[in-house]
Amino acid sequence: MFFNFRTVESLPPTLEANAEQPPLFDGTTRLYTSYACPFAQRVWITRNYKGLQDEIKLVPLNLQNRPAWYKEKVYPVNKVPSLEHNGKIIGESLDLIKYVDSNFEGPSLVPNDPDKKRTLEELLSYADKFMEMLFASFKGDPEKEAGAAFNYLEDALKKYDDGPFLLGRDFSLADIAYIPFVERFQIFLSEVFKYDTIAGRPKLAAWIEELNKIDAYKQTKTVDPKQLVEYYKQRFMVPKLSTPLRL
Repeated sequence: MFFNFRTVESLPPTLEANAEQPPLFDGTTRLYTSYACPFAQRVWITRNYKGLQDEIKLVPLNLQNRPAWYKEKVYPVNKVPSLEHNGKIIGESLDLIKYVDSNFEGPSLVPNDPDKKRTLEELLSYADKFMEMLFASFKGDPEKEAGAAFNYLEDALKKYDDGPFLLGRDFSLADIAYIPFVERFQIFLSEVFKYDTIAGRPKLAAWIEELNKIDAYKQTKTVDPKQLVEYYKQRFMVPKLSTPLRL
């Protein structure tokens, strides 16, 4: 089950190094983000799905030219996403999607079923390993290493037969945790290695198709495929380059 909100948001412009800092702790809830960052996209999807466009304001930053005030006055870790809420700043994307789901109104992204709750925690715990396998595949054997990661998702999607999502009928935080990375890896692996991530994986193909019907996710798909491919080539396939924008 999922709710599809069709509110089309006018996105605020990205803030550069010379941008003025928004007021801090003035009662406004702000999501500091980057339109290109998959970690931040997780929280953005969660916000959208719960219909919180008016309650949580986006503050997009240019990570290659980010304002000094972000590190100095907002979030010393100097990464996105971070959330300004109730007089504090919270970070880490997997923690944030849980926080937004439990502290704001809107449809729940955590199932009531105890077995599905356990599966949700297992999937969230594996998300970092999934990303590590895929990034490693860029310098190794994509078919073997990326294949193992996508096989994990294919198998996970077989666990429940009551719907197309990772928890069956319930669109959840599990889907949100994985889709920003699947979106990017699918583009890159196809373009650079001619590797088809959904070949022989019908559940994965159906999952991606269903997610692309959800407006809360579609509205966050702002990455340019060509820029993504060039960035990943430089970042992960060419040694000794400085670290630019995380896509």
